[in-house]
Amino acid sequence: MNTLCPVCQEGELEVSRENYRYTESGLPNVTLENIEVSHCAACGERIVSIARLADLHRSLAFAIASQRSRLSAAEVKFLRKYLGWSSASFAKVMGTAPATVSRWESGKQPMGVVAEHLLRVLVFREKPVEEYPSEKLAELALDDSGPVRLTMRAGRDGDWQVKQAA
Repeated sequence: MNTLCPVCQEGELEVSRENYRYTESGLPNVTLENIEVSHCAACGERIVSIARLADLHRSLAFAIASQRSRLSAAEVKFLRKYLGWSSASFAKVMGTAPATVSRWESGKQPMGVVAEHLLRVLVFREKPVEEYPSEKLAELALDDSGPVRLTMRAGRDGDWQVKQAA
């Protein structure tokens, strides 16, 4: 059974599986493999279906926190949002001013080594936000300043796994 496009209500959606560059995460170099994507030939709309979003974000957060390289501004912002903290609450947890958090996340000032270590520990120890309303996803960073490239693959058990990290 074919489904009509929810945007134009005229074209039928054609479903395919493809690799998808997941820029909505705020991380510039994340690719999801074998994701269901629906295309409307009539209006050009593209609808992406990502299963188990909270699990995907946990896997991304753990991969980022485990990397050997320093955190980029986009990664700091992603990890803060993954943990569900506002800039102000993150500043309190980190023992710094909100303006400092802003500089970390904009790339104007690198995060100090001790603060970065604390953030990495918090990613593994703190309970993250469990719901991702669409308004929150729209707020995620689109900063293009991180060298990390991640390819995620849903394993046989459905858990998201890092295929490669660079």
